[in-house]
Amino acid sequence: MGYLYTMEALKTTFKNKLQIRDFYKSEEKCKALLAQQRWAGKIICPHCGTDKAPYITTRGYKCSSNTCYKKFSVTTGTIFQDTKIKLNVWFEAIYVISAHKKGISSHQLARDLGITQKSAWFVLHRVREMLQEKAPQMLTGTVEVDETYVTGKDKNRHHSKKTGHDWRDNAGMVVGALERGGKVITKVVTDTKSATLIPFMVENVAKGSNVFTDENNAYSSLNQAYNHGFTVHSKANYVRGKVHTNSIEGHWSQLKRGIVGIYHNVTNKHLQAYCNEFSYRYNTRKDSDNDRFFSVLNNSGNFVLPYKKLTKKNALGM
Repeated sequence: MGYLYTMEALKTTFKNKLQIRDFYKSEEKCKALLAQQRWAGKIICPHCGTDKAPYITTRGYKCSSNTCYKKFSVTTGTIFQDTKIKLNVWFEAIYVISAHKKGISSHQLARDLGITQKSAWFVLHRVREMLQEKAPQMLTGTVEVDETYVTGKDKNRHHSKKTGHDWRDNAGMVVGALERGGKVITKVVTDTKSATLIPFMVENVAKGSNVFTDENNAYSSLNQAYNHGFTVHSKANYVRGKVHTNSIEGHWSQLKRGIVGIYHNVTNKHLQAYCNEFSYRYNTRKDSDNDRFFSVLNNSGNFVLPYKKLTKKNALGM
């Protein structure tokens, strides 16, 4: 269980998914990479957090702390916990999912990986957990803020966003803040009232930033903490000098094209996970597929998602 591999033997540059599975065809090598990504040479018990050298067992480790003594492996407490799918297949899935610009359906992923559609659906959701930023930084400079309905009912939309038709499922509302030249942060919300949108702004956008929105009255108090500019979409006023929300609206278009074209239907229960997926792709748009793969893999810890939790119905019966 020593994982005796050099970093050169654990990492290389991949040009496609086939090279991923071939390079990590050994389960031992996969575990060695996870150990390096997770612990960097200092094994930490996922149960109690001690870095005291553990006992080595036939299947992994046993904590040497006299208040713990629990068994664990390199996958304990990670997205790979209790998986029956080989790790090199997981690695290939991570590479494919993070590389696809508009996402990939569970049916296509199942065909690509040689697993069942049910397993592929589970893999997709677990990988989406890894696409969350552990400590997102505040957005600064010029920030565009907007809200949208993803497969929502037209009657619930802001008047400037009505389309004249309903989509197939009332999935939910999303608010987003996009830093020009930087990152985007999105959050599923229950409504688009000031009491909901302003706290989102305070949490994610640095005070004193230039904030551009549409004419939604919920943003009327932004000038107390931000340099607020807005356009009046209801009067066909979409651009006023540097004031516009074209970038965040472009992100919404990409999100909706992915959901309608690839996933077809998304419920409110899982909507945040899909938003995280598309936000991650936008935020890593300048990264190579290779860099993106290792970045996602490095984020595999502290995300345990049992199948029962994923499929359990929420308060809305979804």
